[in-house]
Amino acid sequence: MPAAQPQSQILEPEAREFYCHTVSVFEQANLDVLVGGAYAFARYTGIERHTKDLDIFVKASDFKRTLGALETAGYQTDIPFPHWLGKAHCGEYFVDVIYSSGNGVAQVDDEWFEHAVADHVFDLPMRLCPVEEMMWSKAFVQERERFDGADVAHLLLARADHLDWQRLLRRFGQHWPVLLSHLVLFGFIYPSERQRVPGWVMHDLMRRLEVASSAPAFPEHICRGTLLSRQQYLVDVAEWGHRDARALPDNPMTDPEIANWTAGIAEDGSPDT
Repeated sequence: MPAAQPQSQILEPEAREFYCHTVSVFEQANLDVLVGGAYAFARYTGIERHTKDLDIFVKASDFKRTLGALETAGYQTDIPFPHWLGKAHCGEYFVDVIYSSGNGVAQVDDEWFEHAVADHVFDLPMRLCPVEEMMWSKAFVQERERFDGADVAHLLLARADHLDWQRLLRRFGQHWPVLLSHLVLFGFIYPSERQRVPGWVMHDLMRRLEVASSAPAFPEHICRGTLLSRQQYLVDVAEWGHRDARALPDNPMTDPEIANWTAGIAEDGSPDT
């Protein structure tokens, strides 16, 4: 795995103070949190991103308590998207508190914590989101203004030999075509590295594709594009009569949550999950 430059060497003093103070808030409140976003990505890939935010992942049961601890510590908090994201601001810096994903698919559960990676962030002991769960979450981010496919490819390049492929397949579940598409792209991007994806994984996914290709068509018009982009497939569900996959029984989003997530399209600054 590429070596990442220690964050302590590249952070401005005020930024480091903010992050260290935030971590101390979690410790004092005895909160179980994971670090994700740019900082976990840097640890896994060696690719540094200078951001003014810290992405923290928690279980749903700890979501409001985490925001409450930050509010008590003087941060200004709000919950723009109650189905997955809250924010805590401190001057120009902020914390994203995350317990799911914008499409409702990648919910944080016990396994995120069971497979978390112990590390140091800002020279402080923390746990990082597992690579498999980071890939699962990032694979669905395919907006017009943001596509996390390169992040998925870089995570594969850095960690393919160490992934729990069985768990990764299980995480994607019925959405396995999304994983397959990223693995095909990985082989295109890095032709000399494509065999680092185990053959049995590709064979399994290609077998599923063959079965799906010969199966009867769905009885109703469904658009799963909304699981990948909250904006680019609105025409399909608003004007062309397709049913929004986010509103199906196997997805946990409610109609008000979908409406709120859609209304937030004009807002900038999605977390770097």
